[in-house]
Amino acid sequence: MAAMIVPSAAAVVVKTFTLRRRQNRRILCVGWDPEGILGPPQRGHIARLDLKRQLEKDAVARETFDRQLREEREQRRKRREARVVPETTEGLIEYFLDSEARDIEVEIGRLRPRLNKEFFDHLRVELGQLRFAVNRTTEMEDRLIELEAMQKVLQEGTEAYDKMQTDIVSAKERLMKILQSKDRKSTLLEMVERNELSRSILALLDENIASAISNNQKEAAAFMEDVRSTILKYMTV
Repeated sequence: MAAMIVPSAAAVVVKTFTLRRRQNRRILCVGWDPEGILGPPQRGHIARLDLKRQLEKDAVARETFDRQLREEREQRRKRREARVVPETTEGLIEYFLDSEARDIEVEIGRLRPRLNKEFFDHLRVELGQLRFAVNRTTEMEDRLIELEAMQKVLQEGTEAYDKMQTDIVSAKERLMKILQSKDRKSTLLEMVERNELSRSILALLDENIASAISNNQKEAAAFMEDVRSTILKYMTV
């Protein structure tokens, strides 16, 4: 299943901003343009056609961008699957520290059963040893920062993943309703009214698309990509 979360490691930089007092200014002659720099105002049928063309261009560009993102996700999936997951808790800690930030959420979903009380207890013990070490080195300081950041990310990540699992059952039912609908537009409009469209449905659909692509099921993948683009249109209304 899909998962969600945040990057690993980190430093927090606090910036102080000086707020300047704003002066009240009156804007006069809003429609004044004697040189014709702004051009004639766009009104009526021509303006609506121009807007429609621009929206169509944006929709095509957005779909192209979404397809590129899905291809990149598939490449990352293959790279993740090539990694060997250690069997020990110590090894698993290093595994997460070596993971790319954008892969963390997926790794949490994949390895959720191993992110248990034993794992977090082991992590807390090592953090305690580093915090209270008498002669703390620079390497130990760096390690402490990395582990603290990772602990926070994994705790928040497992909570978010568990919450998502409670939503995934209803997401499956809603996705099947969309896929099996004879009148997809009407179905989606009804779901919009009931606030039933969610990112969980898209995540589930992305998993199915990736699976179809990996199994060379081109027609199924193309069909689901079309469904995805349609769902996005209604989610951004």
